[in-house]
Amino acid sequence: MNSPETFYVTTPIYYVNDRPHLGHVYTTMVADVVARYHRLKGDDVFFLTGVDEHAAKVSDKAAENDMSPQQWADQNAAAFAEVFEKLEMTNNDFVRTSSDQHKTKVTEYVAALLKSGDVYEGEYEGWYDAGQEEYIPENKAKAQDYKSEVNGKPLVRKAEKNYFFRLSKYVPALLAHFEANPDFVQPDARRNEIVNRIKEAMDVPISRTGSGGWGIPVPGDEEQTIYVWIDALFNYLTYVDTPERQKYWEAGAVHFIAKDILWFHACIWPAMLMALQKIDGYDWVRLPQQVYAHSYWVSDSGQKMSKSLGNFLDPEAIDNYVSEFGLDALRYFLATRGPLGTTDSQFSADLFAEVYNSDLANTFGNSCSRVTNMIGKYFEGKLPEFNHRDTEAQRDGMGKFLQDEVIDAVRCYTGDDIDGYSIMSLDELSSPGLHLVRLVDGYIEQTSPFKLAKDPEKMPEVGTILYNCAEALRIASVLLWPFIPDACEKFWERIGCDYAQQMADNGGCGKLSEWVAWGQLKPGTAIEKGDALFPRYQVK
Repeated sequence: MNSPETFYVTTPIYYVNDRPHLGHVYTTMVADVVARYHRLKGDDVFFLTGVDEHAAKVSDKAAENDMSPQQWADQNAAAFAEVFEKLEMTNNDFVRTSSDQHKTKVTEYVAALLKSGDVYEGEYEGWYDAGQEEYIPENKAKAQDYKSEVNGKPLVRKAEKNYFFRLSKYVPALLAHFEANPDFVQPDARRNEIVNRIKEAMDVPISRTGSGGWGIPVPGDEEQTIYVWIDALFNYLTYVDTPERQKYWEAGAVHFIAKDILWFHACIWPAMLMALQKIDGYDWVRLPQQVYAHSYWVSDSGQKMSKSLGNFLDPEAIDNYVSEFGLDALRYFLATRGPLGTTDSQFSADLFAEVYNSDLANTFGNSCSRVTNMIGKYFEGKLPEFNHRDTEAQRDGMGKFLQDEVIDAVRCYTGDDIDGYSIMSLDELSSPGLHLVRLVDGYIEQTSPFKLAKDPEKMPEVGTILYNCAEALRIASVLLWPFIPDACEKFWERIGCDYAQQMADNGGCGKLSEWVAWGQLKPGTAIEKGDALFPRYQVK
């Protein structure tokens, strides 16, 4: 089993030009599941998310609403923080790029790069994607028919004085890093895509004019503000650049992002960090451990779901899903059916209901109810003794089979096959726990404790069967906790496990290796039946 480690996971910071939607919730929830998994292992975790406030589109939107950029940013930053709190995200801090902490550190970093010569003054003329706030090279603009590849709007021709970062200087070092670290960018197809683009990389502008004072000024030049993307990338460093938090950066960050911002994270960001590393006082700066770029959610029509296209799920729609199915259902669906790979995933109400019923209501929820109800009915709500004598249930090998399968499931969940710092496929991580639940159902069908209970002499055998079931479900609930924490914690209460309290007392860290060992449940423990953890959903 992997030993505890220090783990740092981030999401991108989200524009505050409007309220949060499904895309923001998805990336943050994926990071939250991964953070919970590492905390369950006992790792020292730091999870960072937040908002990006210095975009031109933010000041434009503020003007449309007769507000100052800061007022608009305050309003929508609060909306993001509120949504993430309602969805029980476990982030350790919340970035605001208008904070003094962030602005002071960004100014410090850019001043150091100016002094080293890796940032210099120059002139820019070229194509600009206003929606993405991204400068586009001529060859890429031409390939896109001079339109944004995200929203299809025409690119804008811009010419202005800027400060530039010497990206071209770091091309050989970047390519060498990709060669030496094949997992640096995932999935593999994304890595191949970015490597080819890096080979043609040129110096990039890192400042802009005409911001109206909304942004961080370039040190020594009040007329220029630091380009929003450069400002934003530094957030991963500014919020851990303290004596107490530097250990998280030194451990290696894992950045979860969407595929449309891969260029900034996989090329410009590591190159800037390479430039900082050469400067006195920044010897502790290292490159991220991994950049993971997921695909998009698409609507039933196949279109990307986004604010600009007007087909996104807003906070009210998300609230409706949580109200109808519960927060755990939303977490589980997004994490296990989401677009973590290179293909987009469809979000539909029908699929959501189907997954909810098949995996949660009919499997985990039903099995927990079934076992606790039988313990209540046959053993007055007390966990029965595990009978080690040669009962029929043990002779046919089913009890031994179930215990062996538990060991295999735990190994799949905790072994070397699970990457030490990231999880490529969350549906695979959820599989061992769900597999155990299905095995419990099969075990019940084959041993038929409800039939054996009709014979008083068979009750020790029934007790052994139900003990096996309760113990397997306990371990399954531990494995499923990062995905459906609320339901698992309710189940723990019903079977007399205080794991939630143990985590609270231990700084949020669990004891995975201890909790997944067979035999933790004690006979005689009071077992509660309770309401269905996931009531079956009837399609309306």
